[in-house]
Amino acid sequence: MKTKPEKVLRTLNMVAWVGFVVLAIRAGALLTSYGVSIFNPAATKNLYMGLDLSPLREHSFWHYTSMILLKIAFYVLEAYVAYLLISVLSKIRMKNPFTMEVANNLVRMSNVITAAWIVAVIHNWYVGWLSFDIAGLKLNVIPLEFIFVSGVLFVIAQIFKKGVELQTENELTV
Repeated sequence: MKTKPEKVLRTLNMVAWVGFVVLAIRAGALLTSYGVSIFNPAATKNLYMGLDLSPLREHSFWHYTSMILLKIAFYVLEAYVAYLLISVLSKIRMKNPFTMEVANNLVRMSNVITAAWIVAVIHNWYVGWLSFDIAGLKLNVIPLEFIFVSGVLFVIAQIFKKGVELQTENELTV
């Protein structure tokens, strides 16, 4: 019979899978919409989930492409974080939770979240800069709380690494 923490980890793993699929579909749908909008400029009016970049496309195709690529990069990084979370949740075992693989995946997650934060900062700056130039452009900025999450994950990863060291030392002592 599974313990309560194992059930919670299994449930979180399923939720992470759903999140990964949703984020991957979001990135793929935006990429597909962009591909369609290259040949059909009218498609920029409802690019993905109501995103209207037609004023930006009319102003400059290169600014339009840059904005789309920043959004796609952000969605891909989010999906990769969800994939890494799946990896962590599938590798962690309650009997032996501290493994170097889990610790390394946590560090990788922290690094990817930091990269997503950097992409979000660039995106938000770009939105602000473009909004001065283009009338009628309405873009949402991306929240920037990622750096806090990244820091917390980095600390947890360091705790896991120390746990691996102590666990290995303990096994050698016995």
